[in-house]
Amino acid sequence: MAVQKSRRTPATRGARRAHDKLKKPSVSVDPTSGETHLRHRVTADGFYRGVQVVAQPEVIDDDE
Repeated sequence: MAVQKSRRTPATRGARRAHDKLKKPSVSVDPTSGETHLRHRVTADGFYRGVQVVAQPEVIDDDE
Protein backbone atom coordinates (compact mmCIF):
# COMPACT_ATOMS: atom_id res chain seq x y z
CA MET A 1 0.00 0.00 0.00
CA ALA A 2 1.29 3.46 -0.92
CA VAL A 3 2.14 5.60 2.09
CA GLN A 4 3.65 9.05 1.83
CA LYS A 5 7.14 9.50 3.21
CA SER A 6 6.43 12.88 4.80
CA ARG A 7 3.52 15.24 5.20
CA ARG A 8 2.94 17.97 2.60
CA THR A 9 2.99 21.47 4.05
CA PRO A 10 0.06 23.85 3.57
CA ALA A 11 2.29 26.07 1.41
CA THR A 12 3.09 23.21 -0.96
CA ARG A 13 -0.56 22.23 -1.08
CA GLY A 14 -1.57 25.83 -1.84
CA ALA A 15 1.05 26.14 -4.59
CA ARG A 16 -0.32 23.03 -6.26
CA ARG A 17 -3.90 24.31 -6.05
CA ALA A 18 -3.02 27.80 -7.33
CA HIS A 19 -4.01 26.88 -10.89
CA ASP A 20 -7.27 25.10 -10.01
CA LYS A 21 -9.37 28.27 -9.93
CA LEU A 22 -12.29 28.71 -12.32
CA LYS A 23 -11.79 31.06 -15.23
CA LYS A 24 -14.42 33.25 -16.85
CA PRO A 25 -15.23 32.36 -20.47
CA SER A 26 -13.70 34.67 -23.06
CA VAL A 27 -16.37 36.56 -24.96
CA SER A 28 -16.30 38.76 -28.06
CA VAL A 29 -18.65 41.28 -29.60
CA ASP A 30 -19.53 40.75 -33.26
CA PRO A 31 -18.86 43.94 -35.24
CA THR A 32 -21.90 43.50 -37.50
CA SER A 33 -24.69 42.46 -35.15
CA GLY A 34 -23.17 43.69 -31.87
CA GLU A 35 -23.99 40.34 -30.25
CA THR A 36 -21.72 38.87 -27.58
CA HIS A 37 -20.56 35.32 -28.18
CA LEU A 38 -17.82 32.91 -27.17
CA ARG A 39 -14.48 33.51 -28.89
CA HIS A 40 -13.82 31.60 -32.14
CA ARG A 41 -17.46 30.55 -32.43
CA VAL A 42 -20.34 31.61 -34.65
CA THR A 43 -22.98 33.89 -33.12
CA ALA A 44 -26.62 32.81 -32.83
CA ASP A 45 -27.39 34.94 -35.91
CA GLY A 46 -24.80 33.02 -37.96
CA PHE A 47 -22.10 35.72 -38.10
CA TYR A 48 -18.37 35.12 -37.62
CA ARG A 49 -15.94 38.04 -37.70
CA GLY A 50 -18.53 40.27 -39.35
CA VAL A 51 -19.42 37.85 -42.17
CA GLN A 52 -22.55 35.72 -42.26
CA VAL A 53 -21.33 32.13 -42.57
CA VAL A 54 -24.51 30.24 -41.61
CA ALA A 55 -27.76 31.03 -43.40
CA GLN A 56 -30.83 31.40 -41.20
CA PRO A 57 -33.73 29.07 -42.02
CA GLU A 58 -36.72 30.77 -43.59
CA VAL A 59 -39.88 31.03 -41.51
CA ILE A 60 -42.88 29.51 -43.28
CA ASP A 61 -46.30 30.92 -42.39
CA ASP A 62 -49.10 28.34 -42.56
CA ASP A 63 -51.80 31.04 -42.25
CA GLU A 64 -52.11 31.51 -46.01
